Parts: sequence; C-alpha cells; structure tokens
Amino acid sequence: MNINNPSAKSKWSTGLCDCGSNPATCFITCCLPCITFGQIAEVVDEGQSSCVAQGFIYGVLMIVQCHWLYACMFREKLRSKYGLPSDPCNDCCVHCCCDACALCQEHTELKNRGLDPSKGWVGPPNAALKMPPAMER
Repeated sequence: MNINNPSAKSKWSTGLCDCGSNPATCFITCCLPCITFGQIAEVVDEGQSSCVAQGFIYGVLMIVQCHWLYACMFREKLRSKYGLPSDPCNDCCVHCCCDACALCQEHTELKNRGLDPSKGWVGPPNAALKMPPAMER
C-alpha cells in the first residue's frame, strides 16, 4: 500500500487470533496489557503522547472496565493510517470481545510495517535526520 494514499485498502498482515506468532508480545499483553497498549498508542500518535501516559490511562480505565473503548479509538486511528479493513467486525466490538488479541494484532501490524512499538516512536523507517538550523553550514 502507498502510505501517501491511505484510501487504498490493504489487509492486516496477521489475523486477529494469530497471537502465538509473537510469544513475547502475547505474554506481555496477557499479563500487562497497559504496556502493549501504551507502546501502540505512542507509535500510532507518532510520539505526540508517551507510552507511559497512555498505558497509565489504559490501566485506570481497566479498573472501571472501559479500557476497550479507549483502545478501539487507537485501533481506528491505526486502521485509517494504513487503510486497513474493520475486520472481522468494528473496532469497538473487536476490543470488547478480544482485547488481548486485538492488541497483539495491532502490535504485530506495526512491527510488520517497519516500526517497533517496544522501542517507542523513532520516526518513520529510513527517515533522514534533519539538522537544526544552527548546526547547518
């Protein structure tokens, strides 16, 4: 898919139930989903929010059982960014019924697109470093 044309539809690189393809992510997501969510949110927001802040918000929302509503907003952002279908059903339904599987799928999708959520937002892959104006000759 062309990143410059987000309206072009592409497919998810893994299925919703392919959690076992990355055992480390699966384990962390099952034990501490706020970590996986925070990593995904930071990358989807392109560094505008931190992993720690997003993970904390997700953790607080877990106490009152509305974390899945917050997570579905980020799934929608991820889908629209890469032109992914709402498959197998809408984003809120996926997170309400299979939150851990959805987080694993989103984490894997970002990794398969050249971004590593566990490293945080580092800019697009192969981005050239731009020097601050004071450092240029």
